[in-house]
Amino acid sequence: MSHNALISAFWILSLVLNCGLVAVLMGKGSLRKFPFFGTYAIFTLFASGLLYLVQGFRVTYFYTYWICEGVSVILGFAVVYEVFGRLLTPYPALRRLALSIFQWSILVLVLMGCVVVYAQSGAQQNKFVAAVMVVEEATRIIEVGLLMFLFLFSTAFGLHWRQSVFGMALGLGIFATVELVGIAMRNYWGAAIHSSFAVVRAVAFNISLMVWAGYLLAREKETSPVEAAHRGQLEQWNQVLTEFIYQ
Repeated sequence: MSHNALISAFWILSLVLNCGLVAVLMGKGSLRKFPFFGTYAIFTLFASGLLYLVQGFRVTYFYTYWICEGVSVILGFAVVYEVFGRLLTPYPALRRLALSIFQWSILVLVLMGCVVVYAQSGAQQNKFVAAVMVVEEATRIIEVGLLMFLFLFSTAFGLHWRQSVFGMALGLGIFATVELVGIAMRNYWGAAIHSSFAVVRAVAFNISLMVWAGYLLAREKETSPVEAAHRGQLEQWNQVLTEFIYQ
């Protein structure tokens, strides 16, 4: 099978899997429970379908791809916030701190993109791509760092592998990590690596789609009293932060 045929096959598979994920989200009423994740799933389906339709038009495809990439990165960041928001709901002070951190992070990312556009020399499309790539790299680093922190301290968060939130974090972690590696490779070897890495990226995204759909379809295990007891550390942090805010 040729390289282009392989990419096309994975592309069609991702559209099928993405349709299945959106159907599961709608069927189980999870769009209200996870609005950011639902929006992310619907947008990736729309973006993949649109890009598949315009792939024969080079200029249209170029701008459509990078615009969709930028929006997808921001929505992925919102999914990470949603995961932490769900886990920190019982701890208002920590949730408030997390919200502030995410808001400032988004502001910094937007400013970084604007600075790159202003400072980058060359054609307008090169400025646009450079800005998206810088923001994407910074966002992926933050995402991977936060998700690693979440998995390392999963006991403190009362998180276990049978929870749907764990599946959301795991699927996004797989894709974000592969994306981060791809960005590093692209920065080192240039655009020549892009077509080769497209297959790896497609495989990673399809795996993430299967992880998300599988976790949503599986019966979720409630947090046991023993696991809930491990959240005492978070309660202590929340109490300390509450006293600091309102002192």
